[in-house]
Amino acid sequence: MAIDRIIQSIRTNKQNHLVNFRLRSKTEDFTNELFHILFDGETSVTENIEALAESFKYIYGGIETCEEEDYVSIWKRFLVGLPDILQQLNQDAKCIFMHDPAANSVEEVILAYPGFFAIAVYRLSHELQKYKMPLMPRMMSEYAHRLTGIDIHPGAEIGSPFFIDHGTGVVIGESAVIKNHVKIYQGVTLGALQVSKDMKDQKRHPTVEDHVTIYAGSTILGGETVIGAHSTIGGNVWLTASVPPDSIVYQTSEVKLKTREKES
Repeated sequence: MAIDRIIQSIRTNKQNHLVNFRLRSKTEDFTNELFHILFDGETSVTENIEALAESFKYIYGGIETCEEEDYVSIWKRFLVGLPDILQQLNQDAKCIFMHDPAANSVEEVILAYPGFFAIAVYRLSHELQKYKMPLMPRMMSEYAHRLTGIDIHPGAEIGSPFFIDHGTGVVIGESAVIKNHVKIYQGVTLGALQVSKDMKDQKRHPTVEDHVTIYAGSTILGGETVIGAHSTIGGNVWLTASVPPDSIVYQTSEVKLKTREKES
């Protein structure tokens, strides 16, 4: 195929989905700037909040038809919610420090823990998700996913404090509900029992009540599945039905001794 035909074919097919990839990098920059404003001692809130507002305006304008009043209204509501989000994140960081013997300080948690970063981005993206602008929150959550291996949909409802230890491979679906004082470990999935496009507005993912611990590799599926308060779910458990409060659920292991021929 001649080069001009290749170019024309690309142009024709490209028209099906014209996207501005700068929006993705701008969203990642916005997320980092926001993280610095909330946590970095050398970043002035006063001096950087206006620049952050301009970044938000650019992203919002690229995703939606940006009328000035819409942008201003959403931005003001987002700012009003930031102190409460920061308070929750401080609780999250303190909880991680208090429950992880490997953590030497809250500062270490904020700077180095992928679980905390993923939770922080989730809480910020979840706030924007409330304003019916799902693309920007999703780009924020996928940025955290790429950096940490933790996939939290911004539509999930997660209380505080919340602790993700290690974190790689954690998946929390869009309609999952997680209450307060919950700890989960790497490889945990809170997913849908079945997937169909017509289920979009239905609750497809589990509910986890207060003070639940879910250990590594466990999979909990279904919108009607409820993990009762103060329960412990052991490693590699597969659950598609509810368990009552104060349950201990674990996968039994069978140990057998090897049989060896006697030495002659």
